[in-house]
Amino acid sequence: MAHHHRDDDEHHRHSHHGHGHHHEIDVSRTSRAFVVGIVLNVVFVAVEAAAGFVTGSLALLTDAGHNLADVASLVIALLALKLAAAKPSARYTYGYRKATILAALVNAVILLAAIGGIVYEAVERMFTPVSVEGGVVAVVAGVGIAINAVTAMLFFRDKDKDLNVKGAYLHLAADALVSVGVVVAGVVMTFTAWYWLDSAISMAVAVVIFVGTWSLLKDSVRLSLDGVPQNVSVGAVREKILAVAGVVDVHHLHIWGLSTTQAALTCHVVLCDEASLAEASRIKADIRAAVRQLGVQHATVEVEPRSEKCGDSEGDSCGKIQ
Repeated sequence: MAHHHRDDDEHHRHSHHGHGHHHEIDVSRTSRAFVVGIVLNVVFVAVEAAAGFVTGSLALLTDAGHNLADVASLVIALLALKLAAAKPSARYTYGYRKATILAALVNAVILLAAIGGIVYEAVERMFTPVSVEGGVVAVVAGVGIAINAVTAMLFFRDKDKDLNVKGAYLHLAADALVSVGVVVAGVVMTFTAWYWLDSAISMAVAVVIFVGTWSLLKDSVRLSLDGVPQNVSVGAVREKILAVAGVVDVHHLHIWGLSTTQAALTCHVVLCDEASLAEASRIKADIRAAVRQLGVQHATVEVEPRSEKCGDSEGDSCGKIQ
């Protein structure tokens, strides 16, 4: 029909690539930061795990597991950065961006299983304490503070420009604080026989891991089910669309995550009269610009005149979300 105005290639290009240039990060510099962070943390995990086995410190082994989670987090973020530039194919028309969501989901499940093992071992050791070389624990964990702090600073510049980078920054900064707790336990055990403190710190670290993992699990499950990304409000998007001149209603409003960093939207908008219909291109451009401000980078808009009856609009609850 002549009154169905679909997005043309020019508008797709504008919608897909013309958003938020002033917030873009230096991909090559950020990629290098991720690689440096991954290498530093892998080396430290190996050293910390070895020290944990030699000294019999569960706290060190637990912290090594936590730092291994840092490596996974950095790899996932780097993967997202790289896949965002991958070209779509005839088979994968959205490209491979959603692989980052699947990787986060798998990582969260593995971490939850690891937490169960950590807590079980910590409780067992709580009742049968083992002598631990507190000095070694404190020194190794002290190196961990430096590693996590230095790695976190690599992402300080871009932490407010990209959610993946911000997540990596906050995760590493929190780990530096966790390592401080391990140092305290090591120092105390050096001067006392409170070897139970090793298990206590281990359980505290497990709680910290669980908090971060639970959030990761919820976000990755929601995005895997094509739920609305946490940083996007459906109500706010709907209000923005209705505020565009010429629009009287919106239905079939669907918002989902293309990746861990990008959101997409499709909707049908009803125009008030034939004059507005003639301005469909302007209205669609205005809608795309409006929703980009709310975190939706990819918008596909179909316009309808008031006189048209959308075949399957009845019972569509999406359009009624406030």
